Amino acid sequence: MTHTIKVLGGGCRNCVVTAKLLQEQVDRLNAAAVIEKVQDMPSIMAYGVMSTPAVVIDEVVVHAGGVPSRKQAAAWVEGLEG
Repeated sequence: MTHTIKVLGGGCRNCVVTAKLLQEQVDRLNAAAVIEKVQDMPSIMAYGVMSTPAVVIDEVVVHAGGVPSRKQAAAWVEGLEG
C-alpha cells in the first residue's frame, strides 16, 4: 500500500522545508509513500487547517502551524510501515 503525505501551504519557505524534511525521511526509510504539495486555499481550508504548513497523512491532519521536528517527521514515516 502506498501512503499519501500532503504538505498544506501556500509555498512559503516553511512549507518547502517541511516537504523536503518529509521526503528525506521517506527516502531514508524507503517507505511506500508519496509527498504531495497542496497550495490552493479552498483545498487547505477543507481540512480545517488555519495555519500552515500542515501535514496530512492518509487524509488525517497530524500537524499544523510550523515546521515539524526531524524526529517527529521520522516517527510519522516509520509509523507508516506498521
